[in-house]
Amino acid sequence: MVLLDRLINVLGAYGARPAGPRPDPGAVIRGVALHDPTAPRPEEGDVFLAVGADSAEQAVRLAAAARAVAVVLRGPCSAEGAVLAAGHGVAVLAVDPAVPWGQIAGIVYGLVQEGGETESGRGPADLPALADTIAARVGAPVTIEDRRFRVLAHSDRQEAADRARLDTVLGRRVPEDLQRHLTETGVTAHLASSAEPVFVPPAPEHGLAGRTAVAVRVGREVLGSLWAVGDRPLDAARRELLAEGARTVALHLLRTRVSADLERRVESDLVNRLLEGGTDPTEAAGRLGLAADRYRVVALQAHTPGERHAAVLMAFERATTGFGWSRPGRSTVFGSTVYTVLPCGADPGPARDWVRETRRGLPEHVVVNAGVGGPADLSRLPASRREADESLTLHAARPSEPPVAYDESWDDVLLHRLRMASASGRRPADGPVADLARHDAEQGTRYVPTLRAWLLAQGDPAAAARLLDVHPNTVRYRLRKMAEQTRLELDDPRMRLALAIALEVYAGGEG
Repeated sequence: MVLLDRLINVLGAYGARPAGPRPDPGAVIRGVALHDPTAPRPEEGDVFLAVGADSAEQAVRLAAAARAVAVVLRGPCSAEGAVLAAGHGVAVLAVDPAVPWGQIAGIVYGLVQEGGETESGRGPADLPALADTIAARVGAPVTIEDRRFRVLAHSDRQEAADRARLDTVLGRRVPEDLQRHLTETGVTAHLASSAEPVFVPPAPEHGLAGRTAVAVRVGREVLGSLWAVGDRPLDAARRELLAEGARTVALHLLRTRVSADLERRVESDLVNRLLEGGTDPTEAAGRLGLAADRYRVVALQAHTPGERHAAVLMAFERATTGFGWSRPGRSTVFGSTVYTVLPCGADPGPARDWVRETRRGLPEHVVVNAGVGGPADLSRLPASRREADESLTLHAARPSEPPVAYDESWDDVLLHRLRMASASGRRPADGPVADLARHDAEQGTRYVPTLRAWLLAQGDPAAAARLLDVHPNTVRYRLRKMAEQTRLELDDPRMRLALAIALEVYAGGEG
């Protein structure tokens, strides 16, 4: 079985456009029905392939008779067909007529019969059934876990397992203290380096009875692990059955990852086109299932000590977990940055919530910086991306604060841009601020801070004095002495603006 949401996402790569009622993202497709004009009545199935239908209206009627939740047709769906589909509660997927029915049928049958979902949107749905099969053959409850000890599936009969197993199943991952125990006793290292099963002795202090573990791997790459509870080591025959089960699990995970990676590539390509402005944005958005009026681009970077790219790829995988309408945004990765187009209007709160949720799915040691572009329609997404990039740069300089939204912090972004220009060696070597800065450095005066305070106080010596914690006469005296060192012309509004900009350029090194 497969979620309808994922089927829509996959067919979107072939120009499929949803029409009619918005489908339930959790709708499950368990069977496929193919239109046969010679049959007395349509074959029943959750998705109906309207091969040879004369019109969208006929395709919808046939799908309704087949008790389908969705119908696939070639060519556009007419307005009448969309209205009829809404009346019957059937989702319409109109595929580009350039795609042959043979390819459409192959995609749909292959996905429904061989693909599947987990709660997170990745992984074969038949993993629980596979876990039950392995448990029956080995004669012990089993769990299937990923590389980070998160539970992908578990067999029945867990009620007789130990406390550690129950905590693992209920929490959907191995508890932290038990992970440390497995690392300290060498079990984790064994799984990383060997395909042979290893017996883990009981550890009552962790609620752990004995169990046997084997890595789930493809070649040298470890995809996860398979665990069977038992107080004593398995005999040779059951060890081989467990190892054989791990090889079967590896094939399931590899197949699903290949499918998911294909969908990520399709999505990434379409998002790139939107952000570069090099395609019809309405068409690309339709293929991506983006239906909102306003969006924001989120730029996200992730870093880990000693690794250049691993954290970015983890962030991209986290951002693309789930299919179609089951997640709000559409993402791509370019260089060291993950870009996500999010349906989001004037309030940037949902974008910050998205960043927070993405961060929660990453390891604790990963450092995440993010910037949020201003609200934009489809045609302005390239501009929102540039704004997100600048906001990201500002957040990287202030990581303890929430992610920066450009429309809320454009002034800070502009000033930070000036400071970055200063750091790159492009600040003016001449001019009033440069003259005053040199005098401060050589004579120990405080002319630059005084000028900044005077400008912030809009020319009020008393207010400037409060900022500097000095007497107003001190401010007036310094201004007279500063005028002897350089040409200030503080009565000129353009000069005051230029001085304020120059002061921001020097802010990083002036103190």
